Amino acid sequence: MSKFSGAPATEPINLSGDKARWSAYGVAVGVASLTILDLAKINVAIPAISSVLGAGPTQVQLLLSGFVLAFGLVLVPSGRIGDLYSRRFMFLLGLSLFTLASLGGMVAPTIELLIASRIFQGVAAGILMPQVLGLVQQLFQGKERGQAFGIFGAVIGLSTAFGPTIGGFLVGVGGDDFGWRLLFAMNVPLGIAAFVMAYRLLPKLQDTSSAVKDFDLLGTALLGATTFSLMLPFVLTTGTASDNPARWWWLVAALGAGALFVFWEKSYMRRGKIAIIDFELFAISSFRNGILISGFYFAALPATFITLTLFLQQGLGFAPVVAGMVTIPFALISAYTSFRSGKVVHKRGRPLVVVGLLAVLAGFGLVALASVVVPDPLMPFAVALAMALAGAGGGAVISPNQTLMLEDIPVHQGGLAGSLAQVGQRIGTAIGLAAALSVFFFVLADEVTEPLGVAYHDAFIVALSVVVGLVAAALVFALLDAKVRTKDDVASS
Repeated sequence: MSKFSGAPATEPINLSGDKARWSAYGVAVGVASLTILDLAKINVAIPAISSVLGAGPTQVQLLLSGFVLAFGLVLVPSGRIGDLYSRRFMFLLGLSLFTLASLGGMVAPTIELLIASRIFQGVAAGILMPQVLGLVQQLFQGKERGQAFGIFGAVIGLSTAFGPTIGGFLVGVGGDDFGWRLLFAMNVPLGIAAFVMAYRLLPKLQDTSSAVKDFDLLGTALLGATTFSLMLPFVLTTGTASDNPARWWWLVAALGAGALFVFWEKSYMRRGKIAIIDFELFAISSFRNGILISGFYFAALPATFITLTLFLQQGLGFAPVVAGMVTIPFALISAYTSFRSGKVVHKRGRPLVVVGLLAVLAGFGLVALASVVVPDPLMPFAVALAMALAGAGGGAVISPNQTLMLEDIPVHQGGLAGSLAQVGQRIGTAIGLAAALSVFFFVLADEVTEPLGVAYHDAFIVALSVVVGLVAAALVFALLDAKVRTKDDVASS
């Protein structure tokens, strides 16, 4: 047990049989998928929202990344609170807030209020997600945990990739004026039903008898200031003339806040207090490398989906439902390979993730090639085939990496470690969206005199090159981790 941790190093609390454990797990993962769906399904509604509420590039970026920013800000403190007190209570609180925020988005009369609802949703999602990861750590161990994370990865992969399809269908059903409101409306009855099930099925017991109830408020505030200052300039980056260069000064503020955070935490721990982050976690190479892999991967994935959607809808004129459906092969195949990977991850280890990332790179490369050589009317079919290959690799990335990243983490720190991993993913998502969308909109503005189709083709190719670079960075860290693990295995033998 880490000397900095205030939670007890106990075995997961046994519920009454496998059925109860898997029922609780099912509710938790189902709600997690609801939050990830909300991150993805708004992509195809952006043109409709822009038309109805007058959203420009800055508002579009805030709709997409504001959710991510709020998500990232509350992950660590909510994970810590859940570990120390009650994951069940925090889960129910986050689900209630998520449902209310969805109701607000459904009735929002202006773009400003819609953005506020999205940010509120992000806060709620940030409260929810650490509890899900902590519950997986609490309910399962060993091979079962790998299987649980395999199913979790499959569900998250399905949610990420099916989100645009669901969004496109709802926009098609409701039209531009009302369809995007259905995206928020669907969460309300689902949220209420999930609350009832979670109240009944989530474990009421959590062993915190020896936990030191010490919550570092100043450290939490400094961590929040660091995360906010780091993510904000990327959230505000659109690649248009309206971007204020002064936004990059926020990175200086992030460095200052981060330095103060580290200084305060070390001072806090020297006094025998419990820090908000156990720095010893980052000494675990599997955890450290896993965060970097997932951070770069999740920087690439959402950016791919949103730029692909904009290219197909606004550049080539396809309907929202068509733009959403091209990701169905990715969703189905990644769900299958994620499930299968969860079963063999303990046998195959990090090389499984390396192979997955190579397949993702190949799939995205084929998407880029298709956008150059395939006639526009056939583009959805070509993209869908290429995304199928990417999906086969993606399923071997998310759930195995999650399992390998957390396998050396004590159970009592599952929520905190999962929160830190999610912060890395959310920071990656914000940076990836900013990088891809800014170059996308920059090329469109620079080629304003070109035919619309040509400008969108060029913009998409440039944005996709950014995405490929991010996946390549994830691959580098996967190879480094595989090398470290090989050396450890040799040394132990």
